Amino acid sequence: MPPRSGSPTASTASPASRARYRRIMRFAGRTLTQLWWFELVLPVLGLRGLAARGRTARLQRLARRFHVLAADLGGLMIKVGQFMSSRLDVLPPEVTKELEGLQDEVAAEPFEAIRAAAEAELGMPLDVAYASFDPTPIAAASLGQAHRARLTPAIGADVGLMDVVVKVQRPGIEEVVAVDLAALRRVARWLMRVRVVRKRADVPELVEEFASTSLQEIDYLHEAANAERFDADFASDPRVTAPLVVWERTSLRVLTLSDVTAIKVTDVAALEAAGISPAAVADELARVTFQQIFVHGFFHADPHPGNIFVTPVTDPGGPGEPPWRLTFVDFGMMGEIPDTLRAGLRDFILAAVGRDSRGLVTALERLHVLISATDTDELEHAMTALFARFGGMGIAELQRVDPRELEAFARQFGETIRALPFQLPENFLLLLRTISLVSGDTSALNPEFNMWDAVDPFARDILSPSGIDSVRALGKQAVSYATTLARLPRRIDELAERIDRGQVAVRTPDVDRRLGSLERTIGRAVSAVVFATLLFAGVLLMPTVPVLGWVLMGASVLPLLHVALTWRGR
Repeated sequence: MPPRSGSPTASTASPASRARYRRIMRFAGRTLTQLWWFELVLPVLGLRGLAARGRTARLQRLARRFHVLAADLGGLMIKVGQFMSSRLDVLPPEVTKELEGLQDEVAAEPFEAIRAAAEAELGMPLDVAYASFDPTPIAAASLGQAHRARLTPAIGADVGLMDVVVKVQRPGIEEVVAVDLAALRRVARWLMRVRVVRKRADVPELVEEFASTSLQEIDYLHEAANAERFDADFASDPRVTAPLVVWERTSLRVLTLSDVTAIKVTDVAALEAAGISPAAVADELARVTFQQIFVHGFFHADPHPGNIFVTPVTDPGGPGEPPWRLTFVDFGMMGEIPDTLRAGLRDFILAAVGRDSRGLVTALERLHVLISATDTDELEHAMTALFARFGGMGIAELQRVDPRELEAFARQFGETIRALPFQLPENFLLLLRTISLVSGDTSALNPEFNMWDAVDPFARDILSPSGIDSVRALGKQAVSYATTLARLPRRIDELAERIDRGQVAVRTPDVDRRLGSLERTIGRAVSAVVFATLLFAGVLLMPTVPVLGWVLMGASVLPLLHVALTWRGR
């Protein structure tokens, strides 16, 4: 793993790496300066209205600029955007919404560079390693790209197949990843110096979670092992399959898999043309997902439509042979359910069924979702209301709920969650991501699909130690939390826009008074820091840039007056 500190400015770093690092840091510096000015300085100077004006548009512009930066740089920056778009627990919806569509928007690597990288890794010319190798990639991602190929007759006879897909890492991706992680770790240290951020989230921990996942994704041996483990979990299930790993042509940077390309799981027209019921596929996909989560404890954490195929069986071998199979690909991002998470989920489900507000919060603390356990009364009320009102509803039912009711509930629930030191650990985040993606897949296949029916047989795997009989109710409540939480941010996004347009007004006098007192205290401290910063900067610049020096020293009077006046009036 790359070091946690330092920047790639040593003599061993290439000029391109140093330039990349500087570009990332310049973007981060400008962004943080803008946020600091609008979100901290202007409010303490009594210009809160000016700061709030256009906040949504300002955050959207920042997210769009990052989108452009990520698409241009590639590497981990695209993964950062995808990671941030899923951190609804930490980032405002204006940011996550802009980043939702960020995919691997990078150009394919020139084939000669891919050829050289593959030959260096395999230790032989490409035309010796494979009988044929298509120079046109079938997919190009930020960390690597995939090509179709055919095995040599000798290897093909040994493994029993000829057509393969070969994933090759982009040349120099290890250095790119090291540079990007070094930049992210430095930005994380900057953010932790801001008290508001420090109380809200453990940013270095988020970066390390992201680093761990990213380093696993560039280890193709790890992905190959994941594919084999997944395949072994479903060895006795004829409805589920995964590509075969061709170990003779697999290494740290080259991964060769059997070509399993078939019908995209959400291609309803193609499914119907093949005589396959989309509703049956939805049922099977949900069953397989919950078997991964509740039974195997090892699940595919990126089940978007491009990673799942429906493979027709042209010649079923017997009465038990299904007419089609679900085929999963891309095992770089996998989640696990360790015993601690399993126990925390069990406690959470039991508390939800019993409408035990305190138990819900205790379970979240056990799951390490709450960074601290201070002042969780509002969260207890919000969680109870969530399960009482929306528990057990399917997607179609949720869509029939009065939008005004959903908006009101989403506002209250969203504000409560965002006001707390609330952060999802990686495994829990991957679990919610998986359920959210599969929920979208099943809804595309069958708009009336209800996931509660699929969870019943598997909920007892988590709940069996408790001896609870009402498994159906418990399972429904478990998925209710995950699915509703995954979908509420979209409603919150819409509500945020309505608030920004002035269409929603809410009065919370007690909270306003408490926040007002806190803001005044923080405001004085920030003003003092701003005063000292401007004053010292002006003094330092006086010998070289006297005009700017005088301007900065003059500007320092404003925060000084704010400290004096608010302290006197407190």
